[in-house]
Amino acid sequence: MSNIAVSRQPTFRTFMLSTHAAKVLLLLGDLFALSLAFFLGRMGYWVWNGTSFMELSTAFVEWWGNKGELRSLLFVLLSGIAIAWFLAFGHYSQRRPFWDELQQILKVIVTLAIIDAALGFVGKWEFSRAWMISTWLLALLLIPLIRVQIKKALIRLGGWVRPTVVIGAGQNARDAAAALWSEPLLGFDVIGFLAVAPKPGENANALPEYMEVNGHRIPVIILGDDPELTLERLGNPHVVVALNFRASYENQELLQRLSLRHHDINIVPPISGLPLMGMEVTHFFRHEVLLLRVRNNLSRSGAQFLKRSFDVITSGLLLLLLSPVIGFIIWQIRREDAGPAFLRQERVGRNGQLFKCLKFRSMVENADEVLAQWLQERPEIREEYSRNFKLKNDPRVTRVGKWIRATSLDELPQLWNVFIGEMSLVGPRPLLARELPDYGDSINMYKEARPGITGVWQVSGRSETTFTDRINLDAWYVKNWCLWYDIVVLLKTVQVVLARKGAY
Repeated sequence: MSNIAVSRQPTFRTFMLSTHAAKVLLLLGDLFALSLAFFLGRMGYWVWNGTSFMELSTAFVEWWGNKGELRSLLFVLLSGIAIAWFLAFGHYSQRRPFWDELQQILKVIVTLAIIDAALGFVGKWEFSRAWMISTWLLALLLIPLIRVQIKKALIRLGGWVRPTVVIGAGQNARDAAAALWSEPLLGFDVIGFLAVAPKPGENANALPEYMEVNGHRIPVIILGDDPELTLERLGNPHVVVALNFRASYENQELLQRLSLRHHDINIVPPISGLPLMGMEVTHFFRHEVLLLRVRNNLSRSGAQFLKRSFDVITSGLLLLLLSPVIGFIIWQIRREDAGPAFLRQERVGRNGQLFKCLKFRSMVENADEVLAQWLQERPEIREEYSRNFKLKNDPRVTRVGKWIRATSLDELPQLWNVFIGEMSLVGPRPLLARELPDYGDSINMYKEARPGITGVWQVSGRSETTFTDRINLDAWYVKNWCLWYDIVVLLKTVQVVLARKGAY
């Protein structure tokens, strides 16, 4: 075990001062973003209508005289409501993962935009609808963008970084630390694991000196009989409790002491493997009992209808918008070797039904024969292929195929599979029939959802992930589905495709 040393991290007083400053900066940043959205929306409207730079002052005077003052006052009022709403959500006092915070920002902005439009309609005010829409769209873009930049600047200055210890030294503690490291904008800097002191007769040397988490080597420290003293010597860091089931039960007195001393701690209950999205919490009067309601979202008919409606509308629009790109790729493939442009592979769909999954052909026509020969002649290739059924330097891929694979454009025809109901925009990776036994007990969960063009595995390393990783990610997606996560995966897919990371 690591010896306790006095932390060089900021003191609690310094930390509190910097936290207060961060709250003020984030609030001012939101006010600036809303003001900038209002200004750019108005300027954009004038520029769009051909107003020259010299005419802007005249245009402003005319606008101000034509209910411009009322329009400005209304936007100030709505901006105040937005800030109050963000305060109620705890955006300036609590730390949330980026996508959860963005979902709440979206809810606030959309609601206020509807109120803005309704007031203009009821009041019969004459103003540009395009300006109103562009203003709120800019607000939706600028608020999270400016928040991210403020947090990054604070992290560089050390003002947003919050020294954190994880109480626990088991798998639950390791998972908690990995989750905190995965969201750097949260600012939680895990400086140590605090292990509960071994009971009499237990081997203290069984605890490791360090734990490796996402490339970080974090020391394991004995909490000791006086946890308050241990935390004080570490600089009073933020506390995250992530004990395993047995340790949580055996150390209830410790948890009570911590909750009395530290009014802002996080608890990571050991419930991995359960559906977390949509979990409902119930409290009982006079009883220290927490009732969790767990349900599989995709098993509900309402959720299935919502997901299917989103797939049909979005895939139909994308087929129309991307039809020129699809036509160009067809021409390039046939130009290279005069072979067919499409490849139809039999995959396993929802409820175990087989369907023909469409892709642009990215390999030579005798691909199976070429692969069989390579696997027979080169053992190192056979070993690489056995890990995730992919090859980094695949000899079967054509020149055009390398390009459409790197950009994931080879999967565009699957939009048709989505439109007719065989696939989904987001879902588990489409499986070959021979891969079903490798899924083990998770195969029943896989069959609950339509396979997706993209999915959690696609934005978590793509071809660099192992087959086991993909099984776990597919299971996580099915258990924790919500429409917002589908939107997040689609946005992350665009980012991953543009970066061309892990694609081959």
